Amino acid sequence: MNWKKKASLHALIWLFLVAIFTLVATGGLNSSQGFLIHFLIMSVWNIIIFYTNLYLIIPVTLNKRKFFLWIAACTLLVIVFGFLKYFESFYMFNLSDMEISIKGKKIVSNEFWTDMISSLMVNGFFIFLSTVYKFTVDWFFNEKEKNDLEKQSLTAELSFLRSQINPHFLFNSLNNIYSLAYQKSDDAPTAILKLSEIMRYMLYESNDESVLLSKEINYLQSYIDLQKLRFKGEGQIELLVEGNIDSQVIVPLMLISFVENAFKHGIATDPAHPIKINISVFENNLLFTLSNLKNKQLNKDKTGGIGMSNVKRRLDLTYPNRYKLNVENNADDYFCELYLNL
Repeated sequence: MNWKKKASLHALIWLFLVAIFTLVATGGLNSSQGFLIHFLIMSVWNIIIFYTNLYLIIPVTLNKRKFFLWIAACTLLVIVFGFLKYFESFYMFNLSDMEISIKGKKIVSNEFWTDMISSLMVNGFFIFLSTVYKFTVDWFFNEKEKNDLEKQSLTAELSFLRSQINPHFLFNSLNNIYSLAYQKSDDAPTAILKLSEIMRYMLYESNDESVLLSKEINYLQSYIDLQKLRFKGEGQIELLVEGNIDSQVIVPLMLISFVENAFKHGIATDPAHPIKINISVFENNLLFTLSNLKNKQLNKDKTGGIGMSNVKRRLDLTYPNRYKLNVENNADDYFCELYLNL
């Protein structure tokens, strides 16, 4: 909020409060003009006290952790305006020619100490009010700033995690296509076309916060088709999809790491033990399961996989308290089960 809007808002609030308190203090404006002027002048003094503490005293004392200096400054402010109010009241009640009355009853000035103590209490109240306002506004501002920073941090982290997926996937896919090209396979052009479709999805769809589940599954199917080309028709992969996938949405590229790891570390050519991928959708929930045999002849990736740690972190960020992941990484086989509350 810029300073013009803020000043206008404050002015409207003060006008409303002064009008309400004036009606209450003057018996519904059933008072003399002199008393109205006196009450409005007192209201102006109180507003000045409020903003003097808010914009002058607090910034140079409390904001710099000078607590005792703030107490001294506020005490001086309360006393100075106590005398100003007393002299204004003394003039209005004793020296001016204006009538000071409420409902026809003339108001007389009280004794010095009575008026002074009353003024000091009111002044202290507006000091307290402006201090509470300052800390309340600062708290809300700090909370908003903290939330904004957290959102920016999460967005940046998600963008980083998502950027890791693309080169990781592209590296593996290009290796597969290189193998086809090296073998002068007729499937190489088809593999390049499939990769083009996959990359188009990753570039233009995956930047959204969520995508249709049907599109995500089509993406997985294209990836599986690309992998099958590498095995020259001998790939044994079963993908079973159940439920309504056209009306549900999911965070993009959430499932690819599981499937990618199955091809990277598993056996995909055993008819008796195919790679099994099941996706079941019921109401607003998704159950994803994957199982495969491990290829013990493959050496482990010396660089370390980033896929699984990546997907776990993305699940924490995008589905907090809305997912369950169960992984059974045995010596001979691998099984994972992911439950998502979409």
